[in-house]
Amino acid sequence: MTRLLLAGTGLIGARHLAHIEAHPDLILAGIIDPDVARRAHATAPGFANIDAVDVAADGIVIATPTCSHAPLTIAAVKRGWHVLVEKPVADTLGNADAMIAAADAAGVKILVGHHRRHHPRVAKLHEIITSGRLGHPVAANMMWLMRKPDEYFDADWRAGIDGAPIKQNLIHDVDILRWLFGEVTDVLGLASNAIRGAKRPESGGAVLRFNSGVIATLTYSDTTPTPWGFEAGTGENPHIPCTAQDSLRIACTGGGVEFPSLRVWSGSTHWNEKPRPSETPVDEGVPLIRQLEHFAKVIAGRVKPLVDAASARATLDVILRIERTASVT
Repeated sequence: MTRLLLAGTGLIGARHLAHIEAHPDLILAGIIDPDVARRAHATAPGFANIDAVDVAADGIVIATPTCSHAPLTIAAVKRGWHVLVEKPVADTLGNADAMIAAADAAGVKILVGHHRRHHPRVAKLHEIITSGRLGHPVAANMMWLMRKPDEYFDADWRAGIDGAPIKQNLIHDVDILRWLFGEVTDVLGLASNAIRGAKRPESGGAVLRFNSGVIATLTYSDTTPTPWGFEAGTGENPHIPCTAQDSLRIACTGGGVEFPSLRVWSGSTHWNEKPRPSETPVDEGVPLIRQLEHFAKVIAGRVKPLVDAASARATLDVILRIERTASVT
């Protein structure tokens, strides 16, 4: 049994809480939240802050606002707890570095909540691309186009740049693309706030060049209710209805693949020949549950973190570079 603390009970924290409670191999050791009502639980003790925790734990899940990730993680690793911290790993690269240094000094691990890597379809996509069966990837096109309800922005910290879809949503897609194609060398981007007029980017695009030579275009918006986005396409978020529509297409020298359908196009060598589709079978699974199970294995020393803090820092670096190109007035 793995004893886990949970810090934060908001949108993603509530999902972690439900999965920990339901899992036969996990124990909810306690809930940390400054709100008395939100930390109340039938069986697990509640604590106003991390310093007040007086129960034994093996690890902690940190699902709090981004600016708190570094101080909470550093406090946790000093107490010997392994950490699963939600993305982005930190608000600045310097704070990410401080988290990495603290964990190394304490001899514990940090797993970052880029949970989509734990999705069975993402894992299969990684297998398809890295196997070489479609040749060398050359280009990719990704869309994340959804409308967030206005009340989503009622939280003060979401009013500015931290609430924009770049750091909250696009960061997941960048992490997947890095996993598929390597490190990003160049970033170009544009953004707009023409619909809500808030002091943050709400729609935009970015072009990424990877050290493998792949060029990827990303289009994002939180103002349009389309069926094209990871959550809608996969149905992995219980709050977002599933559309089963593809939002990512990858072109390779020997064909291409669409996601999340995992429809593979191959069989042609140039444009005078017709490519033909084939379907890819894959087992389903809940990525947040699979991530918690992976975290338990990390705590036990059986595996290394699939997304460690250094990898998450590299993704954050790309996101911050996209933000610098996405100024709005």
